[in-house]
Amino acid sequence: MTTAIDGLLVASVADTSPEYSLTDPLLVVMAQGGKRLLLGDRVFEYRAGEVLVVTAQLPVSGHFIDCDARSPALAAGLVLRPPAIAELLLRGGPAPRRGDVRTAMATGPADPDLLDALLRMVRLLDSPAHAAVLAPLIEQEILWRLLRGPHAELVAQIGSAGSSVTHINRTIRWIRENYAEPLRIGDLAAMAGMSSSAYHRHFRSITELSPLQFQKRIRLQEARALLVAEAGDIAGVGHLVGYDSPTQFSREYRRMFGAPPGRDVARLTADRAVGAVHLP
Repeated sequence: MTTAIDGLLVASVADTSPEYSLTDPLLVVMAQGGKRLLLGDRVFEYRAGEVLVVTAQLPVSGHFIDCDARSPALAAGLVLRPPAIAELLLRGGPAPRRGDVRTAMATGPADPDLLDALLRMVRLLDSPAHAAVLAPLIEQEILWRLLRGPHAELVAQIGSAGSSVTHINRTIRWIRENYAEPLRIGDLAAMAGMSSSAYHRHFRSITELSPLQFQKRIRLQEARALLVAEAGDIAGVGHLVGYDSPTQFSREYRRMFGAPPGRDVARLTADRAVGAVHLP
């Protein structure tokens, strides 16, 4: 959940049911419990004392682990903003290697100094008068420690205008905002300043998905959100997110969420009625 400090997120979750979401560039530190995420065919898991670093908008599925109502999973996060990272790169942060393309998600142990900085930012929630001045300074400290840690090159990619991640992120934003439109790889490649073959290779390396697979997941997650918000014409929602065939929409929806649209939405609605919590 968002907080009064811009860019700072905190969560306390006891629900271990599956969730489907679109990540943003983000640092997450797990303080208690853990989470298991699936990106494409790769599994990422992080527990108490470990971090998750994400440098692109990615459609992921996953669930919290090692938690219950008496001992919920506790986590704090910070939105990773490219301009703030770019400013620190100019002050002597590591320069990302142009040819180095890697998945835009990583986990690992949290550096004690990084934990200390993030904890100080969370504590500022109790001191609004100090937060306006100190929070931006602590954000800089957190980013600087990231740029000096094991995930430095991954984080530096999103602050560099010429990096592959920056170019791919530009096309990811287009797909996200135009998910119902036909996908033309040549146009996306031109937007990224790459050949079609290079674009496809870089996109898959960063997201673990092909552009078409990425678009499909965005379409289905948007369809699910629309159906949960206002149950109605399933075929109409399918058409709205880009499916011309109701049969294909229902088949792919079931493949992703484990049940056809009507049954899945009924279950989600019932979960809401009993107070289940599903984070985005």
